Amino acid sequence: MTELYFEDFHVGRTFRTAGVTLTEAEIIAFAWAYDAQPFHIDVEAAAKSEFGGLVASGFQTLGLSFRLFLQTGVLSACSLGGSGIDELRWPRPVRPGDTIRVEVEVIEQRASRTRPDRGYARMVYRTLNQHGEEVQTLIGNHILASRSRTNEA
Repeated sequence: MTELYFEDFHVGRTFRTAGVTLTEAEIIAFAWAYDAQPFHIDVEAAAKSEFGGLVASGFQTLGLSFRLFLQTGVLSACSLGGSGIDELRWPRPVRPGDTIRVEVEVIEQRASRTRPDRGYARMVYRTLNQHGEEVQTLIGNHILASRSRTNEA
């Protein structure tokens, strides 16, 4: 992939990731470490929960979604970090055997008023399961290096 910089993130540009399939073991291991609620760690308890079975932690979905986006290489030359996440939602659960992928669309782009070496892009992340159903949505606020930054180095 050609290196991308702030100037390349125009409104409407969309990026798509590969997918990853979650296993029961991965869901349970993540939950034991970071979100040990019964419906994430115990198959029997999960079956009796409102989910009717084991489900992944939303935080696992969040982390995997960002990893999938990073693996596209889109941010490899330009990421200067982020300033937050807005409107994070988990409209349906991720279950063992589900394959998730992410579509990321630029919804806002603006140059920094005080630092000409960077700009800001707001991007909608839509994490989809193998049926094309949204399992997570959020707006990521990215700080991106501009081409002028690389010309100064």
